[in-house]
Amino acid sequence: MSMSSKAAKRDGFLETVKTIVYALLIAGVFRTLFFQPFWIPSGSMKDTLLIGDFLFVNKMAYGYSRYSCPFSLCPISGRILGNEPEMGDVVVFRHPVAGSDFIKRVVGLPGDKVQVKDGVLFINGIEATQEPQPPFEEIFEKQGPVGSLPQCTNAGVALGGVCVKERFTETLPNGLTHSILNIRSSQLDNTPVFTVPEGHFFFMGDNRDNSTDSRVAQSALGVGFVPFENLIGRADRIMFSSAGRSMLFFWTWRGDRFFKGIE
Repeated sequence: MSMSSKAAKRDGFLETVKTIVYALLIAGVFRTLFFQPFWIPSGSMKDTLLIGDFLFVNKMAYGYSRYSCPFSLCPISGRILGNEPEMGDVVVFRHPVAGSDFIKRVVGLPGDKVQVKDGVLFINGIEATQEPQPPFEEIFEKQGPVGSLPQCTNAGVALGGVCVKERFTETLPNGLTHSILNIRSSQLDNTPVFTVPEGHFFFMGDNRDNSTDSRVAQSALGVGFVPFENLIGRADRIMFSSAGRSMLFFWTWRGDRFFKGIE
């Protein structure tokens, strides 16, 4: 092989490596700026989101925040740009106390008055009506990588049995509807009136009796009122779902949830 052909081969290999590196860098920047993958680790948003659902969070839905892009890449470091969430959005945010990423539903906007009475949500004095639906059923078994067991209305069900929760369609004052679950009567079924401060939001989980959300004060390690700057992005669609402890367990894949829109 001549020296010129060796050099051409070497240059061709270097160009391939450069192309791969550039592609990875572009993909990394795209992920950092626009979308963030998120696995559902807990049952606080059942049955809207199940443990093992995988989704991409739209980080541009509300513009940039200090949690949705690195300071060096933000157009204005440390400032918030963009639209505010709407009532009913499912949002990933940074927990104001724990610092970990949480996903809940927005039920209170700045200035709103939020209260729960006998398990029913009221926003600015308007009832979010609940229409009974067939119960939500799942197998009482360990779920996801953590191996947590579901909570059931029919407490005491044996492993492998059917775990039941009451299910309702809730209609928010803006007309948006979504599914919520009820397990039992709890302290969080009756709350004082919360007035959402400016620049903050009130979040609740759809699995109402299995969610530590804005109904719990930050002094008690709850979510409390979440500032706008802690929002990471909106969850719009489930891309993949697996009921097993690993996504490699293909026999546990939930094909009916692939590419499913989030209501």
